[in-house]
Amino acid sequence: MYCSNCGKKVSDQAVSCPDCGHPLKRVRPGYEDGKAVSPKSRLVAILLAVFIGSLGIHRFYVGKVGTGIAMIFTLGGLGIWTLIDIILIATGSFTDLDGKFVLDWQV
Repeated sequence: MYCSNCGKKVSDQAVSCPDCGHPLKRVRPGYEDGKAVSPKSRLVAILLAVFIGSLGIHRFYVGKVGTGIAMIFTLGGLGIWTLIDIILIATGSFTDLDGKFVLDWQV
């Protein structure tokens, strides 16, 4: 494995580059290379979206407060926005506030 910052060869077990200190991205089995993974649970997000999605609580859960408030006032875009979010969460395309993908099913 090579450091994406300085190009030096590093150990597969390294968390950061020993030469430049740049953090190394870890790729977990089943995840696409380079996808930043959110610490938020996909199971929690999809359950919130399915049962109370029109209130945008799943967006509050991942830190997207502004769009969560917008969902409250529009009742989840009259259900359309909620349905789109459910599909995005189920397919692993939903992101949190930091742009990290909500992928882990564990709580």
